[in-house]
Amino acid sequence: MIIGIDDTDSNEGMCTTYLGALLLEELQEYGNIETLPILVRLNPTIPYKTRGNAAVALKLKTDCPEKVIAHVTSRIEELARMECEKTNPGAVFIQEKDYERLRPVLMSFLEDAVKEVIEIETAKDLISKLGIASKGYKNGRGLIGALAACGAMLNPEGWDFTFEHLAYRQKERWGTQRSVDKESFFEADRETYPKTWDTVDLTNRLVVCVPHSADPVLFGIRGESPEIVNKAASFIRAEPVERFAVFRTNQGTDMHLLPAQNIAEIRDMHSYRLEGQVSAAPETLEGGHVIFAIRDREGGEIDCAAFEPTKNFRSLIRKLVPGDLVLLSGSVTSGTLNIEKIEIKALAPVYREENPECPVCGKHMKSAGQGQGFRCKKCETHSLSKVRFETERNLEPGLYEVPPCARRHLAKPLAREKRRDIKLHPAR
Repeated sequence: MIIGIDDTDSNEGMCTTYLGALLLEELQEYGNIETLPILVRLNPTIPYKTRGNAAVALKLKTDCPEKVIAHVTSRIEELARMECEKTNPGAVFIQEKDYERLRPVLMSFLEDAVKEVIEIETAKDLISKLGIASKGYKNGRGLIGALAACGAMLNPEGWDFTFEHLAYRQKERWGTQRSVDKESFFEADRETYPKTWDTVDLTNRLVVCVPHSADPVLFGIRGESPEIVNKAASFIRAEPVERFAVFRTNQGTDMHLLPAQNIAEIRDMHSYRLEGQVSAAPETLEGGHVIFAIRDREGGEIDCAAFEPTKNFRSLIRKLVPGDLVLLSGSVTSGTLNIEKIEIKALAPVYREENPECPVCGKHMKSAGQGQGFRCKKCETHSLSKVRFETERNLEPGLYEVPPCARRHLAKPLAREKRRDIKLHPAR
């Protein structure tokens, strides 16, 4: 059977992946775990999410499904942060006999849960219509992610995937400052990048795979295979680990992005790839956020932002000028596109003007007075206007990304990019 779980954490603590890791061990009392657990990140713009908007699924071979369901629901009731308003757990249980019937429906549901905005009633109606065993708590919003995670497990090869090694803290340490040797994470990165990514941010000298919240996660290493993430984790020196688990995930895949033909179809709480010309020069606002506008072929405009957490990426954005052709990837909230990646496709020419040179002595002429052009007093030569030159820009076409410290879970890092038709500028 497949078990999907979501929304057991809160902003103050717990983690749905930790519950998944616990169940991996505990459910072996009732059967055999058949494959790696799955972790799926859902639409990152949903305002009522807790932290990472992640759901998990497990696959178990068992002869006592009723005992499994009872065990899972009891653990949710024990560990979920029910006191938090945003925490609304959901669990879904799919029997093997229903795999083929439910596979196309739930795979489609997964795509929608990552890209679109799904109402709770939509998930509940689907569960009722398909006859799926489930348990929702409070308003049951977690049923959305639980169904989506089951969709991923039903078709594990039908979507781009990566892996994450998640190490968990001993329970008595939850909520305290994590004790880690930061240099060991840089060592792990040196030994395994680009097969792993977002372990550290070299430019900003930050460890980015260690969370700062009160949840049970000690660190998470992301990469291309279970072997490489385990190798990277072996370099880490830190406080004792209670347990770890390796998940198959949709992290680092750009699964959340929708193609946008024009700005008119852009909607809040969705993520897009969007092409346009820069129509307003970048402006730095109070707080360090950099904002500019792009225009599409139909004349539609949208503001685009490199927010302060993107750090050095903002220096790149400040070099854009009106007329530059760009392809942006990012999420839209409050009518503004939050940039995750930018492909600079074509640069607009930029010109400067200088006083003309004297053709005799080679020195720059001086103004002869308003409206009278320019002259060289020594050689008595004249010119009517300034000379315009195209300037070389300190920017080149290519694909750029925000630094690891600002990267979203779903955004595909350039370390994974296979394109050969464009120059890549990975952020390290």
